[in-house]
Formats: sequence, structure tokens, C-alpha cells
Amino acid sequence: MAVVNYSATGRRKSSVARVRLVPGEGKITVNGRELKEYFGLKTLELIINQPLEATETKGKYDVLVNVFGGGISGQAGAIRHGIARALLEVDAEYRPVLKKAGLLTRDPREKERRKYGLKKARKASQFSKR
Repeated sequence: MAVVNYSATGRRKSSVARVRLVPGEGKITVNGRELKEYFGLKTLELIINQPLEATETKGKYDVLVNVFGGGISGQAGAIRHGIARALLEVDAEYRPVLKKAGLLTRDPREKERRKYGLKKARKASQFSKR
């Protein structure tokens, strides 16, 4: 008998997370490691758990995540986006709750490219009169 699993992709900044929801007891595994071991910060754990708490499915699914690119904050946002999208596959009636919480919208903010003549995207060298 095949195990039912729901998968989705979440993105934030330059991070991409492939998320699988499998019926279980609520374990979250990120790149083969426990959630607390991978992230360490409590705030990032709260961000990741937002979609599960909004839909009241916290202990019902094991979350298996493969995430790459970006930093830990972007990766946490990508995982949150992926979990929210996967929950839509589970039950389409979660859509109004997730939409109202703003969990389905992909955050479009990216790092701005560096311009020539400047040190960064907008930072110029200090002006000197003489």
C-alpha cells in the first residue's frame, strides 16, 4: 500500500524549499536533520510552524524538507511557503485561512543588483570636496 504524501515548492529570496507532507505525528525534518538542530533559533521555528498552526494540523503530518540557497532566514520563509502550498493539496478548504494569514503569497523582495560606479546597489563612496 502506497503512503499518501503531498508535495509543494516554496521560495523566498534566493532559497528554494521542496516540502513533503506525510501523515504522521508532527516531526519536521530539514535536510535530514531535526528542525531544532538545523535552525536553532526559536523565531525561525515559529515562522515554519505558522501554516500548521493556522490550519490546526500541527500533530497530523510529518514534514520532510529539502532546502538550499540563501541564508537561514530566507530558508525558513521558503519552508513556510512550501508547507502552506502543500496544505492546499491536502484540503482546498484551508485556502481562505492561509490566504488571510498571508502565507500563500510569495514574498517578491530580492537583493538588488550592484551598479557600476558604486560599492553596492546604492552605496557610493564618500564624497570629498578636495
